[in-house]
Amino acid sequence: MKQTYGEKVFQVFNYLFLAAAAGTMLMPLVHLLAVSLSSPIAADSKTVFLLPVEFTWASWGHILQNKGLWSAFGVTAYITIVGTLLSMLFSVLTAFPLSRKEFLIRKPFMLAVIITMIFNAPMIPFFLTVRELGMMNSLWSLILPGLIGTFNMIIIRTFFMGIPAELDDSARMDGCTDGGILFRIYLPLSKPVLATVSLFYAVGYWNTFQRAVLFIRDPNKWPLQMKLRAYLQSPEELAAVNLFLGDYDFNTTTLKAATILFATVPIILVYPYLQKYFVKGSMLGSLKE
Repeated sequence: MKQTYGEKVFQVFNYLFLAAAAGTMLMPLVHLLAVSLSSPIAADSKTVFLLPVEFTWASWGHILQNKGLWSAFGVTAYITIVGTLLSMLFSVLTAFPLSRKEFLIRKPFMLAVIITMIFNAPMIPFFLTVRELGMMNSLWSLILPGLIGTFNMIIIRTFFMGIPAELDDSARMDGCTDGGILFRIYLPLSKPVLATVSLFYAVGYWNTFQRAVLFIRDPNKWPLQMKLRAYLQSPEELAAVNLFLGDYDFNTTTLKAATILFATVPIILVYPYLQKYFVKGSMLGSLKE
């Protein structure tokens, strides 16, 4: 269908507005990158905006050689990968029966699930429960307590409810079990919503902070966000500048900028690979028959 002149003008302004909005969201990251690649004098004098001033790789060279950051990066990667896989498995296994009409107690069960969204567990009982289960100072304390996100599970359930029941009947006529229906029919048809919810879980695990503060005492088991906080609060730990040798290629300002990017960029890079599923999955999961 041919667009009218007014529709074309609206489309152009719409694109310009979205491009401007995207630019405002990217500017802080670009500014941090420019600061991390600038000289200490330029960074401290606030003359750096979107382009590096007196370009230098010194801050990034120091960051990439820091074993503590790489150790925290490995902990966060482990939590993110293992946690996301387990969360998706248990969310799917919970959402599937709750989407089936033949599951007679699904309504009271769903009511109990929704109540957990309204009333969160108090902090002290939550802490005591995790401690009594023997998960203090264990990486499992960062995964198991939040294994199933209620909102994410409801998105998957709603998506499953939109799959025609005739597919179930056809599969049962061919001798397929409930497990076969889930893994052979539902999951292949649910790639958009699964990719979307996986991204939600992955971002949550990557940004793990509060639970790490509560349950992790060993600095060697700190996730990346905890290590980042320690560095930002104790810049002398981050800025190992040898003043006696006159090494002024980086300082705490440039190192802070580089460290923040080091902790932020990896999870951002996941979005382009899931973009084709993201919008479709979140919209389909929000619909209901």
